[in-house]
Amino acid sequence: MAENTHKKPISTNKNINPSNAVRSFLFMVILVCLGAFLIMNLNQNNAQMTEVPISEVIRRANDANGDIAKITVTGNELEITLKGKERPTEKSRKDGSGTLYDQGLVNHCEDMEGESLIECEKKYPTIEFKEEVNGWGIALDIALTVLPIIALVIFFSWMMKQATAANNQSMAFGKSRARLYGPDEKKVTFKDVAGNESAKQDLTEIVDFLKSPKKYEKLGAKIPRGVLLAGDPGTGKTLMARAVAGEADVPFFSISGSEFAEMFVGVGASRVRDLFSKAKKNAPSIIFIDEIDAVAHKRDARGGAGREDEQTLNQILVEMDGFDNDSGVIVMAATNRVDMLDKALLRPGRFDRHVNVTLPERKDRLEILKVHFKGKPVEANVDLEALAKKTAGSSGADLANIANEAAITAAREGHKAISNADVTEAFERVAIGPERKSKVMNEKERKITAYHEAGHAIVGHVLPDSDPVHKVTIIPRGQTGGVTWFLPPEDRSYKSVYELKDILARAMGGRVAEKLIFGTDAVTTGASSDLKNVAELAKSMVVEEGMGSGTRNMVFPSEATGYYTITTGKPYSEKTAEVIDAEIKKLSDEAGVRAEAVLKANKAVLDKLAEELLKHETLEESELEPILKSAKLPTIVKLH
Repeated sequence: MAENTHKKPISTNKNINPSNAVRSFLFMVILVCLGAFLIMNLNQNNAQMTEVPISEVIRRANDANGDIAKITVTGNELEITLKGKERPTEKSRKDGSGTLYDQGLVNHCEDMEGESLIECEKKYPTIEFKEEVNGWGIALDIALTVLPIIALVIFFSWMMKQATAANNQSMAFGKSRARLYGPDEKKVTFKDVAGNESAKQDLTEIVDFLKSPKKYEKLGAKIPRGVLLAGDPGTGKTLMARAVAGEADVPFFSISGSEFAEMFVGVGASRVRDLFSKAKKNAPSIIFIDEIDAVAHKRDARGGAGREDEQTLNQILVEMDGFDNDSGVIVMAATNRVDMLDKALLRPGRFDRHVNVTLPERKDRLEILKVHFKGKPVEANVDLEALAKKTAGSSGADLANIANEAAITAAREGHKAISNADVTEAFERVAIGPERKSKVMNEKERKITAYHEAGHAIVGHVLPDSDPVHKVTIIPRGQTGGVTWFLPPEDRSYKSVYELKDILARAMGGRVAEKLIFGTDAVTTGASSDLKNVAELAKSMVVEEGMGSGTRNMVFPSEATGYYTITTGKPYSEKTAEVIDAEIKKLSDEAGVRAEAVLKANKAVLDKLAEELLKHETLEESELEPILKSAKLPTIVKLH
């Protein structure tokens, strides 16, 4: 039974400033108390305004011991001043509607010379002056008093939040930006990773270390500090790392190498320290740094200790191999440029394990395709095995893209399920590009393209070490005017000099066919990409593979090594450069001679194939076979 004695709950740290919280609370309390005081004072002022009938006013005015000092009539309002008071405290007003008293009552009483208020009351015994209580007026007064307070509260609260956020942001500037995938996240296991069995085997031991550390500690073994996943883009390095975390059931911190970088010196190193600190608190755990070459490239004399990227790298080196060797943290990193990494990072004690995540082989591609087509409606006759055969050299990401493009194509064509035609179109779209149906070629251009592609096909079919012809089309696709596919019968890890020379010859077949049919001066720009590929392959054969006839078994340093001569500024001398140029030209010329010999010997087949291409535009392997079966190999082009 697996044991995990180091498992801890994932800690979460929140940046809270207690002094800011207390100040905010006190400020809110003061504002609330101030608002309550103003409202209570307003209510008290309104409470002093009472309803007073005129009979009561008269009685209190005639009473010698009464408290009324003076009554003043202003317009249609009686103002009553109490003894010892300087301001009116009781009023009797008219609201303008006539419901409390008549408009002319006050004026009439004022105009009655010699008549007292008592006589006025006798004349109008049923009418009383009452205090008007205007509910809307009080509500408006309250609103005008409270709303500014509320606005101030909101404004100051917003200001304090902004200040707190700015403070937190400045404090968090040096914090790690790693994303945490805890045990409660959706798990990825090795079952979700198709293919790459050798890489899985290398990583299974890491999982066992994390699950059962005591088993290894008893024998004195130490858990590896780091695992470097190296491979081409799209091969599933990140998915492998997540599968390790899912299998081990431990917290998984994921971050990109570029996220350490910042314009301010020292920030990257601070983020590294924070990341490792969080990982140690949640140990055992995994830190995954994707594209680590962004911060861990080679240091040289042109750099300096003050450079931000070097400070970040130095901090990573210290964290991975410091005094604390029992932290329970495994660092996993991914890169497709191992040659750019600093040697100090690759030594044992830091990245102890180097795992190569290679491009999938045919059986692995089939498994990957099954995973990506799972859940999609697929017709019964769709042959995924044939697709796996055609996709040699494709990564897992490429295969996922093909499956997605097949579904999109089926939807665009209105199909209820993905057909073989949809899969083929998706493969060709991903491999070369979409068909350019909008591009219209005139008859002359179509004829040139037909002979050009027929030249590629015949040379490739005849040469003994070339791959079989799979398909030929003169329909523009991507950046090409036509395409000729050569698919290997099986996956190969190595290519011989004979195979590479046959590739050079069949690449020259298009330009040579144009020259034979339309004349030397009538060649077009259609062969520009072919000539570029010939030059690049020939240079690789001479410089990197030691396959030049005059430089056999000699390999020259590449520019990636950083070695440059003083005179030429290249990784080799001027004399060596002349030798390399001569070897590249020799290989190119030889390829052209061989292609020309094949096409001259098979002129009738060339015409027939071009004619069929003009008629049908696209020919599959089964349609090409009866046309190409009569083609023969001239003795002059044999290499062995």
